[in-house]
Amino acid sequence: MADDCGLLNLATCLPQKMFDFFIGLLNAPLQPLLSFVKTLLTANVDLTLFVSLWAIMVYVISLFYGLLLMYSGFNFIISGYDAVKREKAKEWFRNIFIMIVLVQASYFLYSWFLDINSLLTTAIINMIDGNFFLLTTDNFVNLGLEFLFTIFYVLALLITVVLLTIRYVIVAIGIVFVPLAVFLYFIPPLKEYGRLIMNFLGVCVFSTFFDAVILLACSKLVDVSIFGNFKILVMITAFSIVNLLMIYLLVFTLIKSAMKSQGDFKVVKEAVKYFG
Repeated sequence: MADDCGLLNLATCLPQKMFDFFIGLLNAPLQPLLSFVKTLLTANVDLTLFVSLWAIMVYVISLFYGLLLMYSGFNFIISGYDAVKREKAKEWFRNIFIMIVLVQASYFLYSWFLDINSLLTTAIINMIDGNFFLLTTDNFVNLGLEFLFTIFYVLALLITVVLLTIRYVIVAIGIVFVPLAVFLYFIPPLKEYGRLIMNFLGVCVFSTFFDAVILLACSKLVDVSIFGNFKILVMITAFSIVNLLMIYLLVFTLIKSAMKSQGDFKVVKEAVKYFG
């Protein structure tokens, strides 16, 4: 402070230092929230907590491999000279082989997609100026708005933390359901249920990438003069869009996929009829 302020600029320096001091006080409680948000956005999900449950799920599904192979072989034997039935039996053999490979490799494939999302999200987050998320004293209009809307900014950050935490939990537990989704996808009457699980988990995995893109786009708006005077409003809007997008993607994907699937009793009936 001694280097910046002197007798010649004391009248302008002291008010600036006072503003910086109060802004520092306002930013102090924001730092943990912002750090937590960044960690939830960029950190890779730890799947080791549920690897034992994944192994149990794979083991249970593997009990059906023999039955499905016997079913395909039986259809191939009784098909005789019927080209359609023989082709259908060959298709079953091919699908069962693909299903076995994907089920056994589901943990590594799921981890691979998570790594890709983490790398992409981290790269985008690193492109955002760190000062965009903090309260600043760059102009008096924005300074006044910051004192008025800081509470709304904190509220938006809290909602973001909650939604990202829910997403983290869903993605972590999702490793248990990935083998089941692959298995159901290759059973024609149950294919929609497998697709439902895959779509839902896919949206959960890559939702942070779209969140990072939104934050990057909003951070660039601050460089435009018309938005520079309302930085706090841009920040609130950015996190509000992120929150709405996560809610929309999760709920809409789940509802849309569920509407395509059929009732449980009807699906079981069609499955029995299909194998019969």
